[in-house]
Amino acid sequence: MFARLLGFSAAALLLLLPLQPSWAIMNHSQQVLVNADFSNQDLRGDTFNLANLREANLSGSDLEGSTLFGAKLHDANLSNTNLRDSTLDSAIFDGTDLTNAVLEDAFAFNTRFKNVTITGADFTNVPLRGDALTTLCEVAEGTNPITGRNTADTLGCS
Repeated sequence: MFARLLGFSAAALLLLLPLQPSWAIMNHSQQVLVNADFSNQDLRGDTFNLANLREANLSGSDLEGSTLFGAKLHDANLSNTNLRDSTLDSAIFDGTDLTNAVLEDAFAFNTRFKNVTITGADFTNVPLRGDALTTLCEVAEGTNPITGRNTADTLGCS
């Protein structure tokens, strides 16, 4: 009787547990995620390599340590995101909203930036190509509400 009750309790407990723990790192590589809603989520360490994130909403999400290598972020919303220590190399930011994003220590050397909004973004210690830096300095304004750093200063604009 006790063994049967114990087995029933264990089965009931398994049904109540989530299939994927909330802390699990997800791999979204090479997926078409057009218009996907990832807003206000814990995406730390997730992988979005070569993903199509056109018009995706990642606003308010924690993407610290995530990898977006070669991701296409046309018209995506990354406002108020934490992108610290993320890999953004070869990603395409075209029409992307990076308002108040924190990109501190992200790797973005071969990243393309075109028509981006970076008001209040923090680019501290982010390696950028000269052409990308020129493009970003042309539109740099504001102060990041989290770090208190001026966008133009974090880019080293003169």
